[in-house]
Amino acid sequence: MTTLHLQARRGRVSALMLTTKKKSIIIKNAARHDTDTGSPDVQVALLSKQIDELAKHLKKNPKDFHSRRGLLQMVADRRAHLRYLETNDKRRYNALIKKLGLKK
Repeated sequence: MTTLHLQARRGRVSALMLTTKKKSIIIKNAARHDTDTGSPDVQVALLSKQIDELAKHLKKNPKDFHSRRGLLQMVADRRAHLRYLETNDKRRYNALIKKLGLKK
């Protein structure tokens, strides 16, 4: 087990996790209305931030294959949410892509 996983098991906050404060800021910026926490827009924004942080971790720790697999799963989830938005609401999809700075 890596030291990062051991630290997480000992109750320390993992560097790979988003803090509650960061999550609330991301949700506030991507939400469609005041109580929105689960729309595709919010989920894509949260996944994008997690992907960015995990990519930084993997650059420092290239042999962390367990985290790499998690990254691939997150990328697939984000892709599925974006595909859903693209088929159902093209205008929202384009706005979200532009807002988050993602490639088409």
